[in-house]
Amino acid sequence: MLTEKKQTFNHLNSSIADMEELIIIAEEESDEGLAVQLNSELKKLHKKVQNFFIETLLNGQYDNRNAIIKIHSGAGGTESCDWVSMLYNMYLSYADKNGYKFRVIDSLDGDGAGYKSITFIVSGKFAYGYLKGETGVHRLVRISPFDSNKRRHTSFASVEVMPEIDEDISVKLKEADLKIDTYRASGAGGQHVNTTDSAIRITHLPTGIVVTCQNERSQLQNRETAKKVLVGKLVALELQKQLEKAASIKGDAKKIEWGSQIRNYVFCPYTLVKDLRTGYETSDLQSVMNGNLQEFIVSYLRDIYA
Repeated sequence: MLTEKKQTFNHLNSSIADMEELIIIAEEESDEGLAVQLNSELKKLHKKVQNFFIETLLNGQYDNRNAIIKIHSGAGGTESCDWVSMLYNMYLSYADKNGYKFRVIDSLDGDGAGYKSITFIVSGKFAYGYLKGETGVHRLVRISPFDSNKRRHTSFASVEVMPEIDEDISVKLKEADLKIDTYRASGAGGQHVNTTDSAIRITHLPTGIVVTCQNERSQLQNRETAKKVLVGKLVALELQKQLEKAASIKGDAKKIEWGSQIRNYVFCPYTLVKDLRTGYETSDLQSVMNGNLQEFIVSYLRDIYA
């Protein structure tokens, strides 16, 4: 890992030196065409340098793991379920833009629109490290497409991010601590997914944590994936406890409603996305919904690490 980072550092240094020389040439020759080309290349180089800077900070035990993300609807009914679907598509676009693979492992349809909850895995380099800061409550303000009177509505959804872990020496799952139920799946996943009791629900009795999986092709695969999600939840829970202890954070667990959000997405009467932890904001709402989250992610990571 250290050798790889050194190689990346040397490559970026070389690219910066080359860029400086080309900029001097463009200025001396007043070459507007080259200047336009260099401006585009400079933006790409800036993104690479920014990503490298963040990756040097991502040295946590699980930062290089895949990310398991669960989005759950909160206060807001149909509006909230639709908001879950919008957030899901936002993260899908983010994964696509950054070369990550994306796989849904469980979902529960909403009543009339969207999802009550959806769980998926984002696979790729530092996926968990980048996305772990998305954990929290996300608040939407917009004119409801489901309201015939075109009134403004506020909706909430929680985002939970966990590392995907096969095994972890700090987390030992005892069969006696697990209550495993099977049920008939309701989503896609295979030829017999809706005709057999292939879906799995695991309850971790000591903590009361419940995980489900239904989108794999067999009951055995659903069981193994559900266990991975459970281990990820337990690890994320322990990491949060450590973070709270280090920061001396006190108070009750937050509910999925007003006052506990980490980020606001305002569609009306103006457009604004604002992270309440770092203060970073942008009026380019559509760009964010199209998966351009990097500035929010970078500002959060800088805030907690730098």
